[in-house]
Amino acid sequence: MASKVTVFNNGPLRIEGEFTIHDATSAEFGLAGRKVISLCRCGLSENKPFCDGAHSRGGFQSTCPARELPPPAPKPAV
Repeated sequence: MASKVTVFNNGPLRIEGEFTIHDATSAEFGLAGRKVISLCRCGLSENKPFCDGAHSRGGFQSTCPARELPPPAPKPAV
């Protein structure tokens, strides 16, 4: 099964399926077998990068309707 990412209006990013999450040094977060996790978008979570519900207490608002992205820019020839 492919992973699915859902952008919740005024809330987190939810990831479902088989996935790993790594920090900036490539160290892997231990997810204890979780197949669903929510990541903070508001920056207010005390448990970053994971959501703790602070978006609702902090009044975070953001909607992201689905859309088509433009094609990626071509990479320069080496």
